[in-house]
Amino acid sequence: MERLKNIVTPVCMLLIIVSILFTGCEKKKEKPTAEKPMKAGFVYVGPVGDYGWSHAHDEGRKHVDNKFPWLETIFVESVPEGDCLRIIDRFVQEEKCDVVITTSFGYMDATIRAGEKYTDTLFMHCSGIKQLKNVGTYFIDFYQLYYLNGLMAGALTKSNKIGYVAAFPTPELIRHINGFGIGIKEVNPNANIHVKWIYAWYGPDKAKEAAETLIAEGCDVLAFTEDTPAVIEAGQKHTEKGSPVYTFSHYSPMQNYGKDSVVSGQLADWGVIYEKIFQDIYNGTWTNEDMWWLIAEKAALLGGKYNEIINKKFIDMLKQLKYDSSVSVYNRIISQYSLMQETPVKFDPFTGPVYDNKGNLQIKEGQIATKEDLLRMMYYVDNVEGTIPESD
Repeated sequence: MERLKNIVTPVCMLLIIVSILFTGCEKKKEKPTAEKPMKAGFVYVGPVGDYGWSHAHDEGRKHVDNKFPWLETIFVESVPEGDCLRIIDRFVQEEKCDVVITTSFGYMDATIRAGEKYTDTLFMHCSGIKQLKNVGTYFIDFYQLYYLNGLMAGALTKSNKIGYVAAFPTPELIRHINGFGIGIKEVNPNANIHVKWIYAWYGPDKAKEAAETLIAEGCDVLAFTEDTPAVIEAGQKHTEKGSPVYTFSHYSPMQNYGKDSVVSGQLADWGVIYEKIFQDIYNGTWTNEDMWWLIAEKAALLGGKYNEIINKKFIDMLKQLKYDSSVSVYNRIISQYSLMQETPVKFDPFTGPVYDNKGNLQIKEGQIATKEDLLRMMYYVDNVEGTIPESD
């Protein structure tokens, strides 16, 4: 026993000494500085000049690039979803990026594969639903804003036919169409939404054609999810010719493209969410927990341009239109917008009862749709015409 003790004790001492030496040699990760900045690469699905989704993200990138002296950013635009992993490889291997931001739902699987491959790199995927230890997700959602714009659309339509030019049939777009529909129905139960799918995020020619078709079919209000002002330009053209077509801006401030047509819209301030993401990384407090930001976080903003929630040309009109016997449509919009800015939020558009357009009860009376309900929403509410096409 004494002989064993004599052997074990030196071995234990040796292990302790090695541990101390190893700890002493281990380098503490230094915070980035202006001389040795954190480097972040952004992957965009469209061109930064689209004046929609990718343009808005790039404005957010510029915001943090200017705000933080310890941050350096680069980007690649117009990356097909199937080419995302190649760009990530380049960012990590050649550009030595510490952080990679992927900004399209279709980049999700490539981002997850990259996270498994590059465990020392942090990834943030926009609109995704999958996380890893080094892969987080984030999104600014617009369903509340679409509800507010629906109040305006339902009040302004004369034909009771409202058009929607839509990119792809994903839950995100469906909940936006439905939020729009709920607002429309609240102020005008006789109006319906007619959807045209163009199967393109960036497709100005397709969007223009769809807009013109909807107008020819009698729609006098148009909303859309496509990354250019093409729909607004179509509305402006008809308005200038004496047949008003009211439109709503999307993602970026597009009111200048339709000064007589754009009533309001939905704006994303990606700068505030990117500021939070990079500050957390810098501080060592970053987690992969999903960031779901809405009006209350001041990330989703009402308006066709910043600092003007409703085009001044339409304020008097909305003040004259009645929501009920004592409240104007304008005052209803302002009231509901205010309630959704509070924390906790005092009003949610998806409060039951909500029926789909086949007569099925989807949200029970008094219940509020959960985030999970919203993320998997694949039904039209009862004032949206037609059926949802199958997504590829």
